[in-house]
Amino acid sequence: MGDQPTFTLHIDQNKYLSMDGREVHAILTIGSTGEAAPEAPAEAAEVIIVDTSGSMSGSKIRDARTAAAAAVETLRDGVHFAVIAGTSVAKVVYPHGTGMVRASRATRAEAQQAISRLSPRGGTSMGAWLDLAGQLLSAHPNAVRHALLMTDGQNNEREEVFSGVLRAWSGRFVCDSLGIGHDWAPAQLRMVSEALLGTFEFVRNQHELAEFFRRITRTAMAKTVPDLSLRVWVPQTATLKFLKQVSPTLLDLTGKRAEVNPLTGDYPTGAWGREEREYHLCVEVPPGQIGQEIRAGWVKLVRPDTGDVLASGNVLAQWTDDLALSTRINDKVVHYTGQAELHQLIQDGLSDRAAGNVEAATARLAKARQLAVESGREDTARLLDKVVEIDPVQGTARLVRNVDKADELELDTGSVRTSRLRKAEGS
Repeated sequence: MGDQPTFTLHIDQNKYLSMDGREVHAILTIGSTGEAAPEAPAEAAEVIIVDTSGSMSGSKIRDARTAAAAAVETLRDGVHFAVIAGTSVAKVVYPHGTGMVRASRATRAEAQQAISRLSPRGGTSMGAWLDLAGQLLSAHPNAVRHALLMTDGQNNEREEVFSGVLRAWSGRFVCDSLGIGHDWAPAQLRMVSEALLGTFEFVRNQHELAEFFRRITRTAMAKTVPDLSLRVWVPQTATLKFLKQVSPTLLDLTGKRAEVNPLTGDYPTGAWGREEREYHLCVEVPPGQIGQEIRAGWVKLVRPDTGDVLASGNVLAQWTDDLALSTRINDKVVHYTGQAELHQLIQDGLSDRAAGNVEAATARLAKARQLAVESGREDTARLLDKVVEIDPVQGTARLVRNVDKADELELDTGSVRTSRLRKAEGS
């Protein structure tokens, strides 16, 4: 196989609890050199899903064709791939026949020819698109499996059909999605992101779609290790309250537990390349005695199919009557708790605004703006300024009346991205 990537796991926490302290918080920083040997690149499988529903007319379908062709061009030789056109049904437009085909100069050219003939018609059934992608990718169980989905509209399927597909394929491949135009629903792509461990983004300038496709495909091609899991053990008397990815984006993994044994669960993290991610673990423990130290959690990064451990670390808890020790909150825990709160405030504030709950929306979005400024999220603060106005003298807030739909979509989709803790803060 050549060189194997090296993984590190670093745990940031304050282990000290007061006598009635129950919750143990820790930030897990996992890094990977992620480099496969040049002579043996990772096996990979890629499905490109293009919305070709009736609303994709005119410049939209032209830009989508250009973007899908750019993604195909970015595939490295030997990668299995397929292109799906998505309407009320899902159809493989390349390759012809069943299954996927390996990328080569010839197959890339054939795929681009097929893409050039895409035309808009019909409805939008994202569950059907993803189900077909899952079937194609499942034929390559040892590959880094990835799909790229682009849409301009809202899903027409019944909610239970869509959520059923997402449940069926959850954690089995990664899907990154893109929304273009103003008629798609961020909540739907967020569901895809949460189930399939990917990102979702708003392409504000449609002519940039090809660059988004190129970047996402390039990132997928750089993954070298498929399907790793965080294996978390907690003591019999303890409860794992949550496990969330907090950087580079927010993803709640808590509900994705696959039981290893009654005390241990595996939580999928998807494929890895050269990168660093951070996770927030919270464990509830029963009260202890002064001076008593326990292992509140044992975390391992594993290959779930073989159980090979790539990195591991301990989360500790120790009870103390020293107030200075027990009240100190770890800087990283504070930072990412604030980032999660910022995301929730934006989501709830936008929901309140859409429902006409002006007072609640104003309060939440104003607080979000304050948090964005405090945590150095100038980009988010600027977007919040477009939906809520703060009087610089009085400090009072009011909603902006006519908000550009693109500004709202950008704020909504951007809220899942987090900022890293600045070095000066953590030192």
